[in-house]
Amino acid sequence: MKGSAANLVWQLAETTGIKLVSIPAGTFMMGDPKDNQHLNTADGHRAPPVRQGPQTRVTLTRGFFLGATPVTQGQYESLMGTNPSAYKDAGKDAPVEQVSWDNAMAFCQKLTERERVVGTLPSGNVFTLPTEAQWEYACRAGKTGENLNGPAAIVVEVRDYRFYATIPPVATKRPNGWRLYDMQGNVLEWCRNWYEIYPGGEVTDPVGPATGMIHMVRGSVWVEDNRDAGVSRREGISRQDSSSYVGFRVALVPGSSK
Repeated sequence: MKGSAANLVWQLAETTGIKLVSIPAGTFMMGDPKDNQHLNTADGHRAPPVRQGPQTRVTLTRGFFLGATPVTQGQYESLMGTNPSAYKDAGKDAPVEQVSWDNAMAFCQKLTERERVVGTLPSGNVFTLPTEAQWEYACRAGKTGENLNGPAAIVVEVRDYRFYATIPPVATKRPNGWRLYDMQGNVLEWCRNWYEIYPGGEVTDPVGPATGMIHMVRGSVWVEDNRDAGVSRREGISRQDSSSYVGFRVALVPGSSK
């Protein structure tokens, strides 16, 4: 049992509170058929236009595990020894934010190293960030369309930033069909790959370009109007930048985290 995926999932939940959900292999349509563009990052800084299309048929040939929630402030501080969050008053169960892409990947690497030392990590597996394809596939959970769960499930309301002072805890809203919480309507989430324009047609196991200018974040923010909560929404941020609206969740995948 030691070193098996089942043991790791159980052990990780017991020791860190990080719960993993098994995501099956499959095929889906990625992107928005309208191919909309976002011009700004979460904090309003200018970034290159980020296209949400063209729609592309994506096949993921291998299943993977994904965190049931974004990494929380308590989980991050327990492993990394620090809490960079702007919303510390929200408590240990709120998602960690104000983390760069580099910070998020450092967390994944440290978690990988620790689980290898204790012998719970299956051979050849690593913790990393999900690719955009893995993230959108998991968020859709077999559904199509842009607003998958509806306002009642996402609970994203029009709020004035001045009157909403703190971030919601994780897992306070209904999960999607694959028991993943907060894929929409809490923090934006870092993905592993650099930005690219989707190729259209059909692709298998895409990981994005080898280099680029910006890394991708996905999801929607708790302070936003539900109209901005489309599952295909993409934004780009420099890997060294951080935002009080951006966090991450871990993926457990076979092979390298590069």
